[in-house]
Amino acid sequence: MERGLLWLPLLVMFFWLAWQGSKEYQKVEAYRTWAEQFERAKYDIYAVLGQKGNNLTWGKPTPQGPIKLETFSLLDVTQIQFLIDEKSVDVENPPDKGRSIELEFLFSKSTGSVRVPFTEIPLAAEWGKFLQRVLQDLRSQPQ
Repeated sequence: MERGLLWLPLLVMFFWLAWQGSKEYQKVEAYRTWAEQFERAKYDIYAVLGQKGNNLTWGKPTPQGPIKLETFSLLDVTQIQFLIDEKSVDVENPPDKGRSIELEFLFSKSTGSVRVPFTEIPLAAEWGKFLQRVLQDLRSQPQ
């Protein structure tokens, strides 16, 4: 009887882990379906981000699909900043560690900004470099 009571917490832990894995799988599958409409997309536990033409759409992943979706145009963006722990850093030379990793998009028509969170510094740096190149290309095109 005592052995059964000792194994019960392990059994409960196993089912809890299986349930969590199932939820994460549902999030990834919902993201995969959502991301098909974009030219470039990213998924992590904090946010999903998709780029189609000059428009960026981002939101929060859930098992039912992304929620709190926001879309904005790169034509309205004046600057893209790479933030680590609330401090702007060079996207070409990112630090190795950081707790809060975000790309901040500053807009020309308003004083507001959009911050898209990331879980990994290298992933955020690659997106930052790519989007800064796209922004420079947009500015260099004749109007």
